[in-house]
Amino acid sequence: MELMEHLQPHVIVPLKIGSTNISITTAVLSTWIACILCFILLTLAGRSGKLVPKGIQNLMESMINFMRQSLIVETIGEDGMAWFPFIATLFFFILFCNLLGLIPRMFTPTSNINVTASLAVVVFICTQGAGIYRHGPLGYLKKFIPKGIPLWIVPIMVPIEIISQFAKPFSLAVRLFANMTAGHLVILVFLFMIIQFRSVIIAPFPLLMAVVMMAFEIFVALIQAYIFSILASMYIAEAVHEEH
Repeated sequence: MELMEHLQPHVIVPLKIGSTNISITTAVLSTWIACILCFILLTLAGRSGKLVPKGIQNLMESMINFMRQSLIVETIGEDGMAWFPFIATLFFFILFCNLLGLIPRMFTPTSNINVTASLAVVVFICTQGAGIYRHGPLGYLKKFIPKGIPLWIVPIMVPIEIISQFAKPFSLAVRLFANMTAGHLVILVFLFMIIQFRSVIIAPFPLLMAVVMMAFEIFVALIQAYIFSILASMYIAEAVHEEH
């Protein structure tokens, strides 16, 4: 039994256009499901529209208010509310992607580096675009040079600042990918122990640990979605604010 095989996407519908492989895999299907769930949940919550929120509307309003305050107001500022739809979409999409892997026979899209790297690239493009839009191309480049440093340090600082801009999305992609992969791998190890030992005496212990890890993974799914979103907000805030 190969553990890592269960963490790899499997082809459901093989498709090719010339030499390009566009097969529908479990990762693709799970990503579509995450998008649909986001749309359905937010649509249902928004359509309720009751003065005194209850049920799903109450839950979503609480989450939205918390995210608006912590991810936007305290990070970017009141003038950053235009970014709230983007940041909130990131949060809910990543959250659903993280949680889908806890359902038997489903795949966790965020345990695939291609998915997390794509999300990180989107954040990188938005961050650079926001900085250039706010300060202009030359003004944004000036942010790479801290005020008051000697001129002879400028040729050293500029490459370092440019590298740091690319390191940020790289860290976003790797952090989310590594955390989701590691958590699921630990669960698989405990389940594998049940099959390996084949003992009714030993089996309850790894089963209990697998259940505990499943519960912990729900928390990890939530916190990793929040971390990715708040880091994206911080990068945008750093790009648009005047101070370096």
